[in-house]
Order: sequence, then C-alpha cells, then structure tokens
Amino acid sequence: MDVRTTGTTAGTGRSPGVTVAVGLVAAGFAAFAVLRELGLERGFPLVPLMAYTPYVAGAAVLAVTVAGVLRRWVSLAVLAVAAAVLVAAVLPREVDLMGRGFMHGPALRVMSFNALGGGARVDEIVDLVRTQEVDVLALQEVTPELLSDLSAAGLDDLLPYTVDHSGAGVEGSTVHAVLPLTDAGSLNGPDWFAMPVAAMEVPDRAYGGTAAVEVVSVHTPPPLDPRYTAAWEAELAALTAPPPQGVRRILAGDFNATLDHAALREVLDSGYQDAAADLGEGFRPTWPVLGRVLPPVTIDHVLVPLDTEPSDLEVVEVAGSDHRAVIVTVTLPGGR
Repeated sequence: MDVRTTGTTAGTGRSPGVTVAVGLVAAGFAAFAVLRELGLERGFPLVPLMAYTPYVAGAAVLAVTVAGVLRRWVSLAVLAVAAAVLVAAVLPREVDLMGRGFMHGPALRVMSFNALGGGARVDEIVDLVRTQEVDVLALQEVTPELLSDLSAAGLDDLLPYTVDHSGAGVEGSTVHAVLPLTDAGSLNGPDWFAMPVAAMEVPDRAYGGTAAVEVVSVHTPPPLDPRYTAAWEAELAALTAPPPQGVRRILAGDFNATLDHAALREVLDSGYQDAAADLGEGFRPTWPVLGRVLPPVTIDHVLVPLDTEPSDLEVVEVAGSDHRAVIVTVTLPGGR
C-alpha cells in the first residue's frame, strides 16, 4: 500500500511548515530575551523596540501555550526559557517589597512633567502643584511664554524660586521650588535639551540642620531616529556623574527610556532607585497620551538616591501634553 505523507512529517501528522514557523517565532523571542538580559540593544530600531519589553514578555508567555498546544517541544523549551527571562526582568517593578515609614527626615513632594513645547494647560499644571502640595517641580519643554503664563496663573505664589533654562521651543527645562534655589549648571551636552541642576538646602526640623539636595530636570533626546540614538546614550551616561560630596541628587524628568534599556539601568547602578518601580507601580504608563497610536510605555521617571524613601506616587494626565505628570514624595534621612 502507498502511504502518502505530503505536507506532514511521516508518522507524526505534523506540518513541517508549522514546525518551521514556530521555530522562527521561538528564535525571535530568544534573541530578544538575550538582548534584554545582556543589555545589548544598540542603535535604531533596537533601542526603541526595547521599550516594549513588557508587551514582548506577555506575548512570549502566550507563545509558550501555543507551542504546547501544537506539540513543538523544542520550540516550547526555547520559548519557556525566553519567557522566564523576560518575565523575571519586568515583574519586580510591579511588586512593592520595601517597607515604608522607617525614614523620619525631611520630605519633598516632587513633580516632573513634560509640557510638550509649552502646549500643556497652564491652569491644570498650577492646580496639580496646589492640590498635590508640590515642593519641587521639574518641567521639560518649557518656553518663556509658558513661564509667563504659569506666573500669571499663580505658580510663583506656590513655588517662588526658579532655575530657568527655558528655550524658544522644546529644548527648555526649568526647576521650581518652595525653597531658595541655586543654579548649579546643567548635565546636558551641547545642542540638546537643557537639563538644569538646581541646588537647595532642605531644613531638617526634627533633628536640626539642613540636607543638601540637587534636583535635575531631565530630558534626553528621543531615540526614535538613527540620528539620535548616540546622543540619547551620551545624555543618559551624563546622568551617572556623581553629585558633589554630601549632596543627594534627584533626577526627575523625561528620560525617553524605560527600565528595560541598559543605558537607564546604568544610571540606576550609579546610585539611584526608580520611585515608581520601588513602589510596585513601575508599569504605570507616562507616554503617549493625546490619542497617539503607539502602545503606552513608562519613559518619565523620578530617580532618587538609594538612602531615601519614595512614597505616595501619582501619575496624572494633563491636557495639552502627550506625557503624564509623575508626582512622588521623597523622604530624606534625618539627623545628619
């Protein structure tokens, strides 16, 4: 008898085409997992693609199930390892493992917001500062016109001190505070967005004395174009520079990077913790809004020193910007 096996593997009933397709999918997930785990993403399009690691992790878990249903065991094994690597990378930012309330030093309520070239609603910004009792506001994409409108709307009454590195378009950034500020320069390179450093002395009313703090309004180039990825890496690398001796530095702004980017993890490794991730809220997206079609990701952050305690995180949409504001309380060690 002539047994025909056209289109299937003899004795198994499996299609070689499906086997190849599933194998290619498994190889793709495995390659992505290796890139993420080893921090090998470089240039365009790998850098922007890495921002979507949480979505890839979810898809990898689904692919494991599909491979199991199709009984492609080799691909299933590869997919299971890739999914485990990706889930292990992203899951910790959704788990709050830190104790709260152990630090009793002075606290700062910090807000960061990208105002989209000055187009955000001024009244909503000022209202957020008022209702959230913000002590320090780091703004990005600030124009002189926006500053004038914010002043007229009452921002100066709430936060009377300013370090102003505003610009004519999207390149400007500022820091506003309830405490006197000193302009300590900038961490940005030439020809890119301003990243002003504002220094302040925070009174420690419980133990006496003051705590020296710097707040940087961060804005790195978006790595959405091959021309910008090198500058993006360089600007993030600049943030690893240590603060002056005895000073705690807070980095707040639009990093144009997620925790899945090796360049941002290097900033964390230089002595910071991501406030949202440490509070178990690291998946709360900050961009894009305004009806943008891209899947939302978390590229706006408040990074705080390791010996401080973040709490009370809020992520709030403001009309007129494609970014959400990030607000968090940062408690400093007392008695020093």
